[in-house]
Amino acid sequence: MDHSLTEDQARIEEAVGAICDRFDENYWLERDREGGFPFDFHAAMAEGGWLGIAMPETQGGAALGIAEAAVMMRRVAQSPGAMAACSSIHMNIFGPHPIVVFGTGEQKQRWLPDLIAGRTRACFAVTEPNAGLDTTNIRTRAVRTGPESNAGYRVTGEKIWTSTAQVADRILLLTRTTPREDCTRPTDGLTLFFTELDRERIEVREIDKMGRKAVDSNMLFIDGLQVPAGDRIGEEGQGFECLLHGLNPERCLVAAEAIGIGQQALQRAAGYAKERIVFGRPIGQNQAVQHPLAESWAELEAAWLTVLHAAGLYDAGHPCGPQCNAAKYLGAEAGFRACERAVLAHGGMGYAKEFHVERLLREVMICRIAPVSRELILSHIAEKALGLPKSY
Repeated sequence: MDHSLTEDQARIEEAVGAICDRFDENYWLERDREGGFPFDFHAAMAEGGWLGIAMPETQGGAALGIAEAAVMMRRVAQSPGAMAACSSIHMNIFGPHPIVVFGTGEQKQRWLPDLIAGRTRACFAVTEPNAGLDTTNIRTRAVRTGPESNAGYRVTGEKIWTSTAQVADRILLLTRTTPREDCTRPTDGLTLFFTELDRERIEVREIDKMGRKAVDSNMLFIDGLQVPAGDRIGEEGQGFECLLHGLNPERCLVAAEAIGIGQQALQRAAGYAKERIVFGRPIGQNQAVQHPLAESWAELEAAWLTVLHAAGLYDAGHPCGPQCNAAKYLGAEAGFRACERAVLAHGGMGYAKEFHVERLLREVMICRIAPVSRELILSHIAEKALGLPKSY
């Protein structure tokens, strides 16, 4: 099986790289220091048509697969923008997928063209402070405002780690419409909406965090948000099923991003190791420096092949949960080790912002933590691939 890039994928990589090259390391270092959403980078990607890479052609997208999206996101991650650049467009790539799969024709036409063109920015609100990864235990409630089938909803609750909410126009919002105790299964009774982010009813409070300052993460306090019935995706109570259709693609994309960051860090480390002279020889001549970097190169290559395999299964419509989770696990771990080794290869200068590898190490941590932990991934694989008893 040939896992080299196709001609179309190679062209995607080249075209996206040309956009990324317009935003150098000084641009992203400034974003890391001062913050501020990278509107100009987001606009450049929208102008190139890349925000709709996996969306339908009828709404202005390219209708390509998750494999092509992974190629694109890896290339973005290989640029100096790293995770900050990826996160500024990430929601557009995987977030609207429930709309593509479960949205009505009217909803797709109403929402997707503006997302693809960059006229609208969206945020993704699922996680809650008291639920974490236990999504079925969320407490944000959506209550019908009337008895009619087309009546709207009134939403109250809290969300956490909602990225880009400071600059978003709309929100993909998971709620509970039926109390968990009244449901046959914990996954029942959840409903997904894509609606206006009404700042009169949603307080957006930014979280001060260790990295990726260019892209905000937030707490949301939702107090009586009015949501029209026409903003509901799919059937009431089937939101968890809708959400699942975006999880496997997201795992592949996060893996690709981690791999790209790791590959960038590795190139920076190799360049430094060739130039840094200690005891009359370049430090890259020493096996103690060479071997960790070489090991990371091999790990990143293997993880990338896993991403392509998992994405290929998804695009072909085959079951792929364990493979997509494995891709995320391997990609995040390999990316993290590469960044850590890059910092160590730089010695003391690895701690200096001017060499950028400390920023890459901070940003790649996101891929290990989100959107699902390493431990939960391993539990999923143990259950689904190995047939072991469910442990959580």
